[in-house]
Amino acid sequence: MNNRFTSMLSGLIFASLSFNAATAHAQSDNFSTLQLAQVEQIKQQALQSDLAWNLVESLTTEVGPRMPGTPGDKAAVAWAVAKFKTMGFDKVWTEPATFPKWIRYSESAAIVSPAPQRLHITALGNSISTPKDGIQAQVIEFQTLAELENAPDNAAKGKIVFINYRMNRDRDGNGYGPAVQARSRGAVVAAQKGAVGYVMRSVSTAYHRFAHTGGSHYKDGVTKIVASAISNADADQLHRLVALGKPVTININVQAKSMGEGTSYNVIAEFTGKEFPEQHVLIGGHLDSWDLGTGALDDGAGVALTMAAAKLAVSKGQPKRSIRVVLFAAEEFGLWGAKAYVKANEQSLSNIVAAAESDFGADKIWAFDSNVHASSLPLVSDIAVMMKSLGVEFLAKNSARSGPDLIPFRKFNIPAFALSQDGSDYFDYHHTADDTLDKVDPKKLRQNVATYAVFAFMAANAKTRIMGK
Repeated sequence: MNNRFTSMLSGLIFASLSFNAATAHAQSDNFSTLQLAQVEQIKQQALQSDLAWNLVESLTTEVGPRMPGTPGDKAAVAWAVAKFKTMGFDKVWTEPATFPKWIRYSESAAIVSPAPQRLHITALGNSISTPKDGIQAQVIEFQTLAELENAPDNAAKGKIVFINYRMNRDRDGNGYGPAVQARSRGAVVAAQKGAVGYVMRSVSTAYHRFAHTGGSHYKDGVTKIVASAISNADADQLHRLVALGKPVTININVQAKSMGEGTSYNVIAEFTGKEFPEQHVLIGGHLDSWDLGTGALDDGAGVALTMAAAKLAVSKGQPKRSIRVVLFAAEEFGLWGAKAYVKANEQSLSNIVAAAESDFGADKIWAFDSNVHASSLPLVSDIAVMMKSLGVEFLAKNSARSGPDLIPFRKFNIPAFALSQDGSDYFDYHHTADDTLDKVDPKKLRQNVATYAVFAFMAANAKTRIMGK
């Protein structure tokens, strides 16, 4: 008996032993008993593999911050191409994506009176600069963006608007949407009310003293004013001073620059299917990050775990359909890589049989849901059953919204999925200098890899393809 046959036989015996009654809904119309046994074996491999950890460690250490248009962004593209090739993907390529380039140079702030002290501040993405000595003015506080919008015209004339909205904590991150409105539009509304500057409580659930950055926008015809955020601790301090009833004056100094159009690249790699190579499962994350930390949670972990999951999903042989990993460019500046991908590949988007993005940190995946045609729900249920032993709950709502880079895909009704991570503490670190590798738990990362590997293997090897709505 030769060594290759012995190895194959041992693998099948192991898979058969692993495939126990808990997963034997087994007379599936979509998968053979052998395939379901292989899923069990892939799960065990993933739960023992440090491939994803090694990848995110390499990305955050050897490249570091990856803000679009910076040398780190360019280095990340080269890193991803090299890693995909080393991992043995059948095809590796890049596609360009343009975006509005913005660079941060420096930022500082302080309370000038009545109690002089430093504030921990960051410029919001796309902010203009202040004069070289900063701007200095009295603060006017609002609790919400809506309160500012409803204020009288010129209510903030000559002042610096401070929005003190506190984001709530939840594992599904539902507090982010309401909080981020003030980040996106706050400077515009403040300027419309006569303000000379804008500062907000960070879009954050943290207790530490790091300010959170993120994208902001201006509006044609409205005066541009500096847009910034202070740490939650500093927001509390500023609020207490304002509450004393005495005028509070602060100085904000931001030096930044918009530099026209920049170019980065989506990095794409694929294991090619043997029966329906044009049909493909699409998984991935975004390769860029903000510049304050090293982008370990946002989105180095998502990059690493989807790369590793694809590799493990083909460990039992060439899949029936292709498995494609897309590392999107310039997500932080407004989904520019995703929009470029959709434009470049519009004619083939109908070939996507399942799509999911990992962009919510590295905590355990706790829930799974779909957004597919009703005819594909039995197949989705089969996948959910095989995830159950990983601690993943099947929501069965069939209304999944998936990750942000898949937003431009929505109008094409692709089969979309949400593999939902626990985000209870994600916004403690999101977009801050504290987004570093030590926040990634290797054990939880392995569970993510196992879940994505199950998803990719089953979607790629099902008897029939998953259909979009």
